[in-house]
Amino acid sequence: MSELPIWVLFVILAVLIACSAFFSSSETAMMALNRYRLKNLADKGHRSAKLASRLLKQPDRLLGVILLGNNLVNLSAASISTIAALRLYGEPAIALFTFILTLVVLIFAEVAPKTLAMRHPEGIAFPASYVLVVLLWLLYPVVWIINLLANRLLRLFNVKQQQNQDALNKDELRTVVSEAESLIPKSHHDMLMGILDLERITVEDIMVPRNAIEGIDLDDEWDEILEQLATSHHTRLPVFKGNLDNVVGVLHLRRAIHAVQTNDLDREKLIKLLRPAYFVPEDTPVMQQLLIMQKERRRLGLAVDEYGDLQGMITMDEILEEIIGEFNTQVPGDLQDVHKQSDDSYMVNGMASIRDLNRNMGWQLPVDGPKTLNGLILEQLEDIPQTGTTMLIENYPVEVVQTKGASVRMVRIYPRVDLLNKERKLD
Repeated sequence: MSELPIWVLFVILAVLIACSAFFSSSETAMMALNRYRLKNLADKGHRSAKLASRLLKQPDRLLGVILLGNNLVNLSAASISTIAALRLYGEPAIALFTFILTLVVLIFAEVAPKTLAMRHPEGIAFPASYVLVVLLWLLYPVVWIINLLANRLLRLFNVKQQQNQDALNKDELRTVVSEAESLIPKSHHDMLMGILDLERITVEDIMVPRNAIEGIDLDDEWDEILEQLATSHHTRLPVFKGNLDNVVGVLHLRRAIHAVQTNDLDREKLIKLLRPAYFVPEDTPVMQQLLIMQKERRRLGLAVDEYGDLQGMITMDEILEEIIGEFNTQVPGDLQDVHKQSDDSYMVNGMASIRDLNRNMGWQLPVDGPKTLNGLILEQLEDIPQTGTTMLIENYPVEVVQTKGASVRMVRIYPRVDLLNKERKLD
């Protein structure tokens, strides 16, 4: 080595630094690859992706060959630098050359290559895979010994080897879907988030409250029942005697429509057409309830509390709306829950679902407690409010417009105010 021309030493030194940059960028790029995109490409037959995926299945061997090569070229570069320093300026120059080599390696063989690899992992990792496979085959005995000794050392410290865990839990999957919002259509993104949120919400969160359930009371006049059958906009109706605590069954209007048309329907025949009511606990997760209703071939369930008292009704429509959003058309003659006013405020039905308001209006009302706007106001005030009562809920100015009995019937909600900016302006 001492007989080589000095320029040859510097050429060798440059080649070694380039090799160091290759190993550094390869390590970062291989570890930065998106495992799910890599698997997708490999499944589609992408040759480089298959190679990289095979290398990553044994990360200890991959790191072993990369670090072995990186250390070999770095130590060789240090030796060449020392020889060049001695031949040019003698021993006093060794320290200077070491400092210069450290900066060169740090910039050109570490920071810059690794930064590039982080920004373009596939562009670096896929071509590098072909070289790494060959090196792993050539250096396998050395790499095997290194990994064996390293694993034995880890066992001394009671560190157990674990399988590569790429599986995502529910929260991590929700984060992935959220971050992919810009990559997929908004409707698809909302549907995916809706499916994931089914694990978090319960039947109580989305059920039709008891006082909003439309049903057939067998104690009503027969003409009134026939009128209800003819004008109902629902395909299934709970049937009860006197009140909803005495549910007899559930009627599918399709089973009764023919008898109504032929005037061959009376109370006894109506009762025979009923299907037994299906009761569900109100604290059941919606995802679990969806699977149960699918298995039981049910589209309507009556939600009960821990004491068995009827609290509401859940249908397949409510569950599907949590996934795909509102899809039912407005019932003729029925009023919507929200009406925009000229001053940008909204008149809202007190029985409106808070979850529906947040989803459709983009509001951020609390959903951890009461499920309706009426319940939220009663919880905030801890009293029955009078007309004209105002309050601030999550920075939304709320005014009670109409009350009836012990409930709030109509509320005016104003646009959300930024209290922090208001305080800054006052200061």
